[in-house]
Amino acid sequence: MAVSPLTGEIRWEWVERMKKEQLLPVLERWALEAVVWDRAPSHRAKILSELPTARVFLPSYSPELNPAERIFEEVRRRVEGKVYEELEAKRRETESYLQELRAAPERVRSLCGWGWLKEALESLPTHAGSP
Repeated sequence: MAVSPLTGEIRWEWVERMKKEQLLPVLERWALEAVVWDRAPSHRAKILSELPTARVFLPSYSPELNPAERIFEEVRRRVEGKVYEELEAKRRETESYLQELRAAPERVRSLCGWGWLKEALESLPTHAGSP
């Protein structure tokens, strides 16, 4: 999942594992200016550092500072605590709620558009040729 605290845009893609080999093609397709990440081993992989994506690492043990984690909290609040006939039904419910959030960027901004994060992202240098 990618969340823009500045615009309220969210993107997601289902991957089997959070390994660098599975993250790389997603990040290549998305071509993001920057990502805010925890210090998971896959996030620190050398192969990912070679992308033209600025990586902002959060302090250790601070998931509450991660915009994507804030969206995950909202998703869990919606889908957890229910009995689903099959895993695919839970995935469909999750997908449906993510679509709702995608259609409400102002809500996403209110969930994770913290002032300190906006300032940090706005102060990052842009890539050559980027707006």
